[in-house]
Amino acid sequence: MPNRPVLDFWYELASPYACLSALRIEKLAEEAGVNLRWRPFLLGPIFAAQGWNTSPFDLYPAKGRYMWRDTARRARKQGIDFVRPAEFPQNSLAATRLALAGREEGWAPAFSKALFRAQFGEGLNIADEAVLSAALKEAGRDPGATLPLARNDEIRARLKAEIEYAKSLGIFGAPFFITEAGEPFWGDDHLEEALEWAREGR
Repeated sequence: MPNRPVLDFWYELASPYACLSALRIEKLAEEAGVNLRWRPFLLGPIFAAQGWNTSPFDLYPAKGRYMWRDTARRARKQGIDFVRPAEFPQNSLAATRLALAGREEGWAPAFSKALFRAQFGEGLNIADEAVLSAALKEAGRDPGATLPLARNDEIRARLKAEIEYAKSLGIFGAPFFITEAGEPFWGDDHLEEALEWAREGR
């Protein structure tokens, strides 16, 4: 809706914590009177700039073990099924390009939520074309016409630009929320606070 404050929701499709936010953010934003701008991006290049070749949850096993326990607890509180996929972190490149392609047309949220449920609800691999196709269908898209967008040069360039923009904003993890006034919040546990600040114009 116009004339409402906007909150940018930066999310990585391979992130368990971003999954938890994505599956509840729309209802909370509506209750807060805040519009959302879904911003899919990749954490890999941001991690690489810090000298990491994978997720810190893989690099630091104790941190990873805690993360899976924590996300399971948070998911249970939300009343959603949550599993650890066999492969983590997953290759989210094609999925992210597709989500970015659907942002302007409005189907990115439905597509992204379908992928999050497939990955962390069923343990499926979001790099699998069959999983991508099922998510596109759930979002009301024709997979045959839409899947090629993952290889589209314009979409590739747009994603690179989004990642550079994320870097310029100081984004280092996901989910990440930024109000119109530029106030940053990191993590699913800060979603409600981010919406409050967005609503108040802070």
